[in-house]
Amino acid sequence: MDNLERMRRWRLILGSESSEQFNRMSDGKGTVLSKEQELMDQALASIYNNSASGGFGGNGKEGGKGPSNPQITKWLGDVRSLFDKDLVKIVQADAMERCGLKQLLFEPELLESIEPDVSLASTILMLKDQIPKRSKESVRLFIQKIVEEINKLLEADIRRAVTAAINKKNHSPIPSAAALDYKMTIRRNLKNYNRELQTIIPEHFYFFDRTTVSASRQWHVILDIDQSGSMGESVIYSSIMSCILASMSSIQTHVVAFDTNVVDLTEKSDDPVDLLFGFQLGGGTDIDKSVAYCERFVENPKKTLFFLITDLYEGGNRASLLRRLGELKDAGVTVVCLLAIADGGKPYYDVQMAERVASLKIPCFACNPQMLPVLLERAFKGQDLDSLKKEFEKIGKK
Repeated sequence: MDNLERMRRWRLILGSESSEQFNRMSDGKGTVLSKEQELMDQALASIYNNSASGGFGGNGKEGGKGPSNPQITKWLGDVRSLFDKDLVKIVQADAMERCGLKQLLFEPELLESIEPDVSLASTILMLKDQIPKRSKESVRLFIQKIVEEINKLLEADIRRAVTAAINKKNHSPIPSAAALDYKMTIRRNLKNYNRELQTIIPEHFYFFDRTTVSASRQWHVILDIDQSGSMGESVIYSSIMSCILASMSSIQTHVVAFDTNVVDLTEKSDDPVDLLFGFQLGGGTDIDKSVAYCERFVENPKKTLFFLITDLYEGGNRASLLRRLGELKDAGVTVVCLLAIADGGKPYYDVQMAERVASLKIPCFACNPQMLPVLLERAFKGQDLDSLKKEFEKIGKK
């Protein structure tokens, strides 16, 4: 990259106000931008330079004075064509904050133009009670895009992890749709692939022994999810994990959400989008109350996994919370604390409280969502989770 190109890039970063200085430094050549760079300059100026002509945001503090939808939609189209996907998400987030776009997000035409993003989805969920009727379906479709992306990322690994941890090797000649061994059925029938139909036509189906499935249902996973305002991204990942687990016949799943109140969302765990809309992001936090509620679901402690998903900023009784968690641990329940993540995976939590929970020999993980399948597998197998925490910390430092 030559010096002139470097100057043009700095000119784009610093905005049109720097043109005069760059002209003096390069005999007028420093501000001669290519057509693509001019488009970049206009798109960035719309949100980062409030005085720029053509800007559509103002200072972001005034309501009801936003641009027409066509102007924003064109801007979004320009941004998506000029920058890579990661940068698009950053620019979109800045536009919302700087240009007062939050109220405009709920225009159906606009949502169709926005690049799916977890942090953006969490913002929309926080504002879902303000969504006008005309935009509700568009918002749902937008959230569905996020769910599908994360589901692709996690589902196969979570199912593999659970299957690997819960022994279901025995098979039965008795047909049962709920007990169908998909993996073996496909593997044994690959030779029967029909090229014309582009599908496998099985000659024989393989079913797990129903007694094995029944025995494995002793495993019970309880997800106790903090829905306070800082938990947006964590709630999305937790909801998807909950629905994947709930769809598996080998385990029983309970999903509980809390702020200062507690709500049981288990019945909504058939659909991750429905589950997400069941959360009420915002408000205070009473973790102790939620743990007390979840205690009633523990029937076989040694076959129970209890995931407390929270930032640990307790507004209730901290001493009582620690006592309850300790009692669950001592009873034989596998207790795991998944700490809040925000801003694309950065941990956010009460460090002092996390240390006190960890002192009870309860692991506290601030891990990338992609590591959840590994955590699940080891938890089901009863393996040491402290060593896993060290592995996660090493990965996080790389």
